[in-house]
Amino acid sequence: MSYVITIDNDKCNGDGECVDVCPTEVYELQDGKAVAVNEDECLGCESCIEVCEQDAITIEEQ
Repeated sequence: MSYVITIDNDKCNGDGECVDVCPTEVYELQDGKAVAVNEDECLGCESCIEVCEQDAITIEEQ
């Protein structure tokens, strides 16, 4: 199973909660915004969605 991660840069405030909570290090902060740099490692656990107070992240099964 693979997942497509979408980050709404207009909503992302760059607090890094998704970076901290992700068990497989999918995210990095670049220029103050979250970027999915290891999308292939996503487990679909949605921990990042739960901690993102801005609702900037969506994950879809592919």
